[in-house]
Amino acid sequence: MQEPNPGDYVEIQLHNGKILKGIVMPRSELDTTDVLILKLDNGYNIGIRKDKIARIEIVKKYSIEKEVERVVQRKEGLPVIGMFATGGTIGSRVDYATGAVTAKYSAADILDLVPEIADIANVEGHLIFNMLSENLTPAHWIEIARKISEHLDEYYGIVITHGTDTMAFTAAALAFMLEQQRIPVILTGAQRSSDRPSSDVHLNLLCAVRAACSDVAEVCIAMHGETEDTYVLLHRGVRAKKLHTSRRDAFVSVNDVPLAKIWKERIEFLRNDYKKRNQDKENRIFLNIEQRVALLKFFPGMPAELVDVLVDKGYKGLVIEGTGLGHVGEYLLPAIRRAVEEGLVVCMVSQCIWGRINMCVYSTGRKLLQAGVVPCEDMTAEAALSKLMYLLGKYDAETAKKLMPVNLKGEISERSSYLVSRPPKFYYHESLV
Repeated sequence: MQEPNPGDYVEIQLHNGKILKGIVMPRSELDTTDVLILKLDNGYNIGIRKDKIARIEIVKKYSIEKEVERVVQRKEGLPVIGMFATGGTIGSRVDYATGAVTAKYSAADILDLVPEIADIANVEGHLIFNMLSENLTPAHWIEIARKISEHLDEYYGIVITHGTDTMAFTAAALAFMLEQQRIPVILTGAQRSSDRPSSDVHLNLLCAVRAACSDVAEVCIAMHGETEDTYVLLHRGVRAKKLHTSRRDAFVSVNDVPLAKIWKERIEFLRNDYKKRNQDKENRIFLNIEQRVALLKFFPGMPAELVDVLVDKGYKGLVIEGTGLGHVGEYLLPAIRRAVEEGLVVCMVSQCIWGRINMCVYSTGRKLLQAGVVPCEDMTAEAALSKLMYLLGKYDAETAKKLMPVNLKGEISERSSYLVSRPPKFYYHESLV
């Protein structure tokens, strides 16, 4: 039996007589199983044990085609959107010769993926890097901000494609680093890869471009609003959070209403209190964020050494995800007092997704306040971490403490409303309540 290579289109007959057709996929270096991975014509991948295969016919051999630079002509009268890739599934494809996932991000590649974009905007593609988002660090946030800052005066709007796992961190960081901006900066990604029939790449990317053509001069995230391909929600970058591992509507605005709903053909704003596009403004960016800031989630029995080591290592700030209204075990108070005395800015957010902390209600909270812990109102952990990095990079510790509870970018609500301080309705079925 002839052994196919990755990229070959094959017809396989199993011992039970079943016929399967598809493209042979590359195997992972860590894959030691005797299984052939096949991408079926419907887009789904399946694994076939080789001892179940009776016959393999190579219908078409994979051949490496020479890359030809394609030029996309701009359409008169349409805005020009800059699209910047950082990784994730959007803009990536399998290289069957190596088995690696490579990113192609020219205007032609983008329009091949979502041809409808050409009806609403001209696009120019830029590859910043191609990384899984869990591997990004604050140094990468700085590089993204630096790269797009070079083009803020050049484009009508900017779209950044990004892995979904840490997109909320990057969006919040960019929102603070871009102190003032004239144009929209929209992050988007995908929960399902572009080679799957259930992919959300198409709608997310199309609607992100539509958002970049709007008058929202803020950093936002554009992702599916429900599991169907109906609309995308536009979330303020400092309010967004990923709440599901795989659902297409994984992102929500926490303690806030999304800015807009975006369909393929139109955008509907849900509120009007956002910063508007203004060419009279100067783009102002701050890159020197303080990276020695940590985020710790309190758990029962959490050792005080986790706080002590940050002090000993010279960290400048700490965000604690406490329980409920903003608490940790009282046995941690000596370590927290020491951290504050050594100059760390220690802040508190809640592990609860929705709601606002209030450290004046119970004695533990009051003791933490007396120790110098700064309450962060109804901020997400992602926003609090990014904000503290920004403030400590720009100001001294005392000024940072004063500004942490101050709303700078829409990250804090003036008051909490039960209408938004709860899980969105589409995360549970009406029959369950």
